Amino acid sequence: MEVDPPSNGNSMNLDEFYQVNIRDTNTTESTFKIPRRYVHLEFLNAGAQGTVVSADDLITGKKVAIKKLQQPFLMTMSAKRAYREFILLTTIKHPNIIRLLNAFTPDPSLATFEEVYLVMELMTHNLHEVVHKLKLDHKTLSFFVYQMLCAIKHLHNSGVIHRDLKPSNIVVNDKCVLKVLDFGLARKKNVDTAMRMSDYVVTRYYRAPEVILGLAYSEKVDIWSVGCIFAEMINHSVLFPGRDRIDQWTKIYTVLGTPSDEFVNRLGQSAAMYVRSLVRAPPKPMTEIIPDSNFLTETENPRVHLTAQVARNLVENMLIINPDRRYSVEDALNHAYVKLWFKDDEVNAPASENRYDQEIDFADKTLQEWKQLIYQEVQRFQRDHNIFRD
Repeated sequence: MEVDPPSNGNSMNLDEFYQVNIRDTNTTESTFKIPRRYVHLEFLNAGAQGTVVSADDLITGKKVAIKKLQQPFLMTMSAKRAYREFILLTTIKHPNIIRLLNAFTPDPSLATFEEVYLVMELMTHNLHEVVHKLKLDHKTLSFFVYQMLCAIKHLHNSGVIHRDLKPSNIVVNDKCVLKVLDFGLARKKNVDTAMRMSDYVVTRYYRAPEVILGLAYSEKVDIWSVGCIFAEMINHSVLFPGRDRIDQWTKIYTVLGTPSDEFVNRLGQSAAMYVRSLVRAPPKPMTEIIPDSNFLTETENPRVHLTAQVARNLVENMLIINPDRRYSVEDALNHAYVKLWFKDDEVNAPASENRYDQEIDFADKTLQEWKQLIYQEVQRFQRDHNIFRD
């Protein structure tokens, strides 16, 4: 659906909002109240976290994506998620992390505050679309994995674990530039990794074993997710498509093998009993998990280690059940399959200012208190930026 803002006589006053009704593919309507600088709105996608449209920005002359957060004040959990995403998008800056261009609310006071909009750079596709439509050559596979690793290294250096990496949360453009988005589940990195994911609802297929089995976690949950995504880019199918938590674990251990006693002994009593009760399974050969036939063999380049064997070695080291033995992001970035892209200013970019407050996130706040926090953050952004003209 394409809509132009109504004209006010011979000239248009850009310093105000106008309303557009957007219809998605299921003919559901969503109302956008946005500055007049954004025109030609077209529906892109909708999900649990919001509705996204493309638009032309009259000020910059560029196309942008505008995300309207989906009922951010319906429940405490959705309000906390909106708070996290807003704070992190306004503070985290890296070439492989989606860039926030603008943020606003059309609501003039806390009493009427209901809507939050995020304006971001527009990317052509999400990785899910690419993975299931195209067979990628070694160079592209390697470059995509490198960029994912650069993004999560920057997040980790800035004190953040993403926790919800999956193909639909990663976008790419026609130049194969990749960016990570959606920080609604991100959490502050805890040095002693003493947190457990009690409210962790990351897409099941990309969940690390320590999450499924109730262990404390570290930033290595993101490495597991990248390993799953990498395998999916090669195989064109989800590696561990579990129907529920138990089935997810079954899918993992029947492919990667029964975990070591070292790992099982760290589990809680009931989880350890369950894992020990299962029939022992040997690990499948990596050549069976990711066969040669799933690669574009003619694109191999042994001189720079772009081969099926080297790719499988990287996947294998990212998908180690015991997180203590799993690759770190630094290990992965120094692996031969991606090292050819290594640029210090991308890998070791200065950490972003991070105003995300873990204590606020864990605080037992009412829905109204969360609403007030988000309103204050949106107002702070609007004070620092001319949302109509910048």
